[in-house]
Amino acid sequence: MASVIEGVSVLALDIGSATTRAMLFDVVDGRYRFIAIGQSPSTSHAPFNDISAGIGESIERLAEITGRKFIDDDQHIISSIQEDGSGVDAITASISTGETLRVVIAGLLSDVSLESAKNLAESTYARVVESISLNDPRKAEEQIDAILKANPDLIIIAGGTDDGAALSLKKNIETIGLATYLMPKDKRPAILYAGNQKMADEVRKTLEPLSSNLYTTSNIRPSISTEDLRPARKKIARAFVDVRKTQIPGVEELDMWAGGRMLPSVFAESRIIHLLSKLYGAEKALLSVNLGASAATFSVGIGDHLQTKVYPYLGMGTSISELLNYTSLENIARWLIVDASTQEIRNYIYTKALYPNSIPATKKDLQIEQALGREALRVAMEKTAKELPSDAPVLKKNLLPLFEVVLAGGSVLSNAPTFGQSLLILLDALQPAGVTTVILDKNNLLPALGTTADVNTLLPVQALETGAFVNLATVIAPVSSAKYGTSILKASLRRADGSVSTEEVKQGGFKVIPLRIGEAADLNLQPLKRADVGLGAGKKISTKVGGSALGIVLDGRGRPLDLTSDDIRRRELIKKWLWTLGG
Repeated sequence: MASVIEGVSVLALDIGSATTRAMLFDVVDGRYRFIAIGQSPSTSHAPFNDISAGIGESIERLAEITGRKFIDDDQHIISSIQEDGSGVDAITASISTGETLRVVIAGLLSDVSLESAKNLAESTYARVVESISLNDPRKAEEQIDAILKANPDLIIIAGGTDDGAALSLKKNIETIGLATYLMPKDKRPAILYAGNQKMADEVRKTLEPLSSNLYTTSNIRPSISTEDLRPARKKIARAFVDVRKTQIPGVEELDMWAGGRMLPSVFAESRIIHLLSKLYGAEKALLSVNLGASAATFSVGIGDHLQTKVYPYLGMGTSISELLNYTSLENIARWLIVDASTQEIRNYIYTKALYPNSIPATKKDLQIEQALGREALRVAMEKTAKELPSDAPVLKKNLLPLFEVVLAGGSVLSNAPTFGQSLLILLDALQPAGVTTVILDKNNLLPALGTTADVNTLLPVQALETGAFVNLATVIAPVSSAKYGTSILKASLRRADGSVSTEEVKQGGFKVIPLRIGEAADLNLQPLKRADVGLGAGKKISTKVGGSALGIVLDGRGRPLDLTSDDIRRRELIKKWLWTLGG
């Protein structure tokens, strides 16, 4: 592990679909700190179609904030600290902007290797557009036509255990070879091979001349019952960046600045979740969610297990209209506290798809945007939950795992006018149960921390400890089958000065016990009527808690959350919940 004595200043650049960020980390009083952030609209889209302008503007804004010069008179990065304090020692980069990668997957069995190839593709900003397997009834020439029609950016080949037969896999390789041979040389896709390792040399010999880049990695399905995506995720991260170099001007230069270590933003985020989950241990689950313009991304860490899912069709930018394929206008409208017709919601969605960088102009627009964010997160959470390990710690079947920490980011959350609005969006959409600490990544630092780990492994750990994130609340959500209005939990908070606050929450209720940031207290929870907050029905919990922006939130609204169909009553309830959290 690198020591602080070797500490270097780091400029971390994150290129999103809507926003480009330049973040400075440096050593202060012997520990790494997040110093400042400069932001600008991203310029990867028309009329610029080049990320360089957005990078330059975000660095300029960072320079204005810090009074530190990062770019010399020749418009080059000052790549080491100068005597006058200008420059930076290291640069890291992450990227999420650009069209979703079109991926063709090939495997042997649709519910084994092909499923693993799909899981690998869905761990980055990609969409599976075609698949080939032994179950495929099409003739070889029809499969070739399908691959040509799919026009993939990347082909993932899996299949065969490491000791398995190779004949069927060889057939897939030949089909893909013929398809890529028929493509124009400048349109050929990258290929990632993650199958039977005995076939790796043959794959290189056959497919390397026919691909834009060939990547090989260990078998993602080394046995029928085992899936291991970790080595392959590193390869697909590199493949993603290499494809972006061919698609978006400025990416290749930025990767050079970063020493060839640029990462997809979601890969960098999940790296931090994996680090934290190993620290917390196998009994506790951690969740990271980011609702960005390009996609909704979810990472779940349980001990050494890491699951990452990217939903490009649930992003808040150009793909926002696709949300209607997974939910209804009525489901979106139920989160509003203002009167808006389904046509108004539809119009907002299509306007947002055309102008993804636009921000809500009125209170009604803000309400609709936050309702869209709730539904996108809810749909993504439901999809993620279906694929979690069967041994994940849960209070009750069909509920989410007991998440020790939820780390959340994305403009809908970070740009909400109040922290109460940010928290309520998350609680309504994710519905955590038990005792959960909810943290807001207000400056979208998580990808930057993930990339800086390559420079100094202490940096992300120390930066996380220094208030760079906003601790929104400690949320207590009991699971109970009691009737509405029945008392289900008594909570007692004893502060360091000896003062005690006591609250009782009823089924359907929602209360807050204030505990300011910087304070610490002892929290005692006594479930009533066989309610469960994590240790079993009726079992009390005593724990130490730290202060937060909103304190201790007692969410007795029920899991799963059941919203009344009475429009007037529902709106009044949501207004009351929001008022409880400070508006």
